Parts: sequence; structure tokens; C-alpha cells
Amino acid sequence: MRLLRGLETGELDEAAFEPPFAELLGLAESDGLIDRLFGGLGPDEAMIGAVRAARAAGVKTGLITNSWGLGIYERAPMDLFDETVISGDVGMHKPQPEIYRLVCERLGLDPSDCVFVDDLRENVTGAEAVGMTAILHRDSAATVERLEELLGVKLRDAEPGPGG
Repeated sequence: MRLLRGLETGELDEAAFEPPFAELLGLAESDGLIDRLFGGLGPDEAMIGAVRAARAAGVKTGLITNSWGLGIYERAPMDLFDETVISGDVGMHKPQPEIYRLVCERLGLDPSDCVFVDDLRENVTGAEAVGMTAILHRDSAATVERLEELLGVKLRDAEPGPGG
């Protein structure tokens, strides 16, 4: 866990992380390990569309992400968000309370005015601990439906924008 936290907080770069992590996984080849681990990931069009629709409706959008090196963000639609907090850039990680407060501060919002979505229960619990409403993401349709209820904004069937 310490190895992963080092990568997430920027204490370790990819070159320092990959060899010991490959060893833990029993892999002989460590070069490009992070890219290989994330190689099968693709965009979740329903969630991208929901964020675009929320932003178009005037909802401020923010992203808090635990970094696995910076290369994975080259494929991500980072332009969807008004503010982006990457753990490796700020030296802290989810579920630390400070990272949630930081995105709220950058957005000019109180945590109680924010809805946080994540697929890890510990990160949802961290957001709730600072006063955010949080959704444990398991299914895009259910998450978007819950976001519509909480935000009072239609997020489905929106026209996709460029790249989404």
C-alpha cells in the first residue's frame, strides 16, 4: 500500500514505482507497466455525457483523482471539468479530507453543496466525512439517475460534445 500511496502523492514517479510493483505482481517486465494496467480502460460515455450536461446546465464540475502517473491523463477528457485535482500534483490522496476540501475551495463551493462520485467505498466515506453528498458508483445508469435527483438537472440523452 505504501508503494501505491507514494505514486498517488507524487513521492514516486513511474520509473521508481514500476519495478517494485512488477515484482509484487510477479511480473518479469516492468517497463510501461502502468500503461499496460490501464490499457483496457475506455471512456464511460454515459458518465461523460452526464458531466457535459451538468456543466452546460451551470453546475460547477470538479475532478479529484488519485494519480497512477501522469500518462493516463493524456487519454482522459480533462476539459470536462472546471477544476481538476490530481493527487500526485498536490501531494495528498483520496480519502484524505484535505483533497476534498481543496477541490471545493477551487470551485468556490462549500462541501455541503457538492456531490461526489467514486467507485471506491473508502473515497465515498472520505467525501461524506467532509460534508459532501456522495454516490458509490457501480452502474452508470443508476449513478446518472441519482445525480439527476440530487442536482435537479436532466443529464441523460444529452447531445455528446467533441470527444464524447
